[in-house]
Amino acid sequence: MTRHLSRTLAIGALAALAAIVSSCQTGTVVLLPSADGKDAALIVKQRDGQTLLAEPYAATKLTTAGPRAYSANAQEVQALFGPALAAQPGRPVRFTVQFIEDKDELTEDSKVALAAIFAEIARRPVPDVLVVGHTDSVGSDQYNDTLSLQRADVIRVGLIQNGIAPENIVAVGRGKRELLVPTADGVAEPRNRRVEIVVR
Repeated sequence: MTRHLSRTLAIGALAALAAIVSSCQTGTVVLLPSADGKDAALIVKQRDGQTLLAEPYAATKLTTAGPRAYSANAQEVQALFGPALAAQPGRPVRFTVQFIEDKDELTEDSKVALAAIFAEIARRPVPDVLVVGHTDSVGSDQYNDTLSLQRADVIRVGLIQNGIAPENIVAVGRGKRELLVPTADGVAEPRNRRVEIVVR
């Protein structure tokens, strides 16, 4: 049983983990290094005993007599949990591409970047892709809703042409509702004319 917890872990998830650990007769819990470098900690409770895991590779063995703290290492984690760790989905990756004003055509820089983006997405075994189109604040809500969806659809079609299954892609348009750079209405801010691609 491997658990990586950060300060942002939801209370519900902590309660679920506590229930799982409490019900375990034997096993091992290891606190893995945080991918983002943030501090993490976990209290492991079993029967009437508990152990605080507060640094990378701090570990506890769950025994019939209660938890027994020790220090694990990367080799042990790989030996014990390698297949489970390999089966985890990758962390979400975000990309942003920019569009020409009032068009569903990519800027030249974004056309160049798109090949690398498609390659990164195709590298994942079964990618789950969210494509969100945006506009600047020029024009009506209805016009920008349509344009943002057209921009998202340009990326969706490109993903399909690069081998991503259509059922793994969700494309939506947000119009001018979520400006990256806040502006007054009617401002043609280039950074707001974008599509965000989230790959899970």
